[in-house]
Formats: sequence, C-alpha cells, structure tokens
Amino acid sequence: MTAKVALITGAGSGIGKACARALAREGYQLALAGRREAPLAELAAELDGPALAIPTDVSRADSVTALFARIEAHFGRLDVLFNNAGINSANGDFADVAEADWRAVVDVNLTGSFLCAQAAFRLMRDQNPRGGRIINNGSISAHSPRPGSAAYTATKHAITGLTKSISLDGRAHDIACGQIDIGNAATDMAEQMQRGVPQADGSTAVEAVMDVDNVARSVVFMAGLPAEANVQFMTVMATKMPFVGRG
Repeated sequence: MTAKVALITGAGSGIGKACARALAREGYQLALAGRREAPLAELAAELDGPALAIPTDVSRADSVTALFARIEAHFGRLDVLFNNAGINSANGDFADVAEADWRAVVDVNLTGSFLCAQAAFRLMRDQNPRGGRIINNGSISAHSPRPGSAAYTATKHAITGLTKSISLDGRAHDIACGQIDIGNAATDMAEQMQRGVPQADGSTAVEAVMDVDNVARSVVFMAGLPAEANVQFMTVMATKMPFVGRG
C-alpha cells in the first residue's frame, strides 16, 4: 500500500516540527511548509522517508496555490493536512490593539487556514481515490481567552466555525475535518508560561506546561483514523494549567 501523504504548515519549529517527526516515524510522506526555507530543509534532511520542503506564506493566495501545485506534481495526492501555521501579537489592552497587528494575525491564523483548507479540499475531492482529512490547529483560546489576546482569540474562535463548516461540506466528498485545541505545549511560543503570564484576576503566575510530543502523538492518532471515523474536537493540555475555571 502506498504511503499516505501529509502536509504540515508551520512545520519549521515547535508543534509543526514535532508533528512532522512523529508522522514520518509512522511512514507518512511529508510536505513541509513554512516561511523560512532553512529550518524546513534542515528538518526534511533529518527525517526518515520522503519529505519535501516548500517555503510558503499561507496568508498569500498565490503562495498557497504554488504550494499545492508542488504537492500534486510531486506526490500526486494529499491525504492529510495539518493546518498548523499561526502567529500571535503582543498582548495588550484591547483599546491599544493596532489595526496592523489585528490584520497580521487574522491574515495568517484565519485567512491562511482557509486558503490551505480550501486548496486541500479541492485536491482531496478530485483525486483518485478521493477523500482525505483536514486537522485544524485551534487553541485553548478557541474556548476561553487570555487577557489582552483579542486578535488571537478571535481567530481561534473562528477556526472552530471553519472546522465545523468543512466537516459538514466534506461529507459528500469523503473529506473529514477535525480540530485539535492545545494548551501550554512546551515550545518557544510557550516559553513565557514558565516565567509568568497575566491571569484573569490581574495577577501574574507561572503555568504548567507539557512536552510537545504529547501533541504530536495526538495528531498522529487523529490522522490515522479510518475514513469512517473522525475526532471532531480534541483538547490536549498540561494537566495543571489554569484552563478549567479560567475567564
């Protein structure tokens, strides 16, 4: 049986990099997308099995079109998209959020996820055999915000709506879509958690984190389900982080 093909956006670091390693160990052929070419190439060279590094800006439609053209030409199909690319802006009072910062976060987190999911949907719909699986990276913030995180939180709430819509529209084409909501995985993006971050009551507190490999194992599980089954939503988080009761 031919190995399945998976695309990971934001693959050059953090969660994306950990998931690429885990999927490679499971025998997936990989397309690695991200803005910086050097980390992608370094990761592709490290992995066992076929891996294609494709520098991509997911916020640009032309860049996403080029990404999927490379995937189709190189692999001939796509079985899994892990829609992982995302950014955050500097936290601050809502009244001080700059329009440019808002647009930058929306462009990557929401528009980028839409563009990649739509391109994957079209390829999965038209390939033979048809179908596939889209996994969107939501966040704990898809459920409950942190102080001063309006742009990030708004995009992650929107990802939930996108996930549900793709899941519904994909049924006719054997395309499953689910969402993984991650809390405090130990990556560079979460480094601040271990130094102390603002809490809803106005205090600052150190928060528990978890190994990013817990996320990778979760994504591998979601990706590997048979076509008849789907994880619609999964939350994987540091056990002692302040999520339940937050807000």
